[in-house]
Amino acid sequence: MAITVSIELNRDIEIPAGYNEVFDLLADVPRSASHFPKVDKLIDLGGNAYRWEMEKVGVDKHAIQSVYACTYHADKEAGKITWEPVKGEGNGVVSGAWTLNANGDNSTKVRFQTSAQLTVPLPSLLKLAISPVIKHEFNSLVDTYMNNLKKAF
Repeated sequence: MAITVSIELNRDIEIPAGYNEVFDLLADVPRSASHFPKVDKLIDLGGNAYRWEMEKVGVDKHAIQSVYACTYHADKEAGKITWEPVKGEGNGVVSGAWTLNANGDNSTKVRFQTSAQLTVPLPSLLKLAISPVIKHEFNSLVDTYMNNLKKAF
């Protein structure tokens, strides 16, 4: 048995650095991922595709690990970095985008949007109890990521 939890997130932040500097960091997936909490492994699949293996949460046979892969596309002129899921990789399907706008010479407005579906091996009876926990954890990770990115500049 397995349950699937769907998550949609949107964040708007302002980073105290110039557009080019912010874009270059976010478009460099390994560099950007180094600021994301609880990443166990980031594996380069080639062709600007990466598999994210997150740290396991839970105990022994009840531990849950999120694994997903995305292909990234960066368009500096358009101010957009997008990611699309790589089929057949892991237990998650994730897509999204960064949208960047210069706000003067030393500030960049950034919008983060992502949607994810995570399938975990738990009985469907637990979906009502587990879904909010998974969503809260994902929100918490993304909030920490945003704060870490701000601190990086």
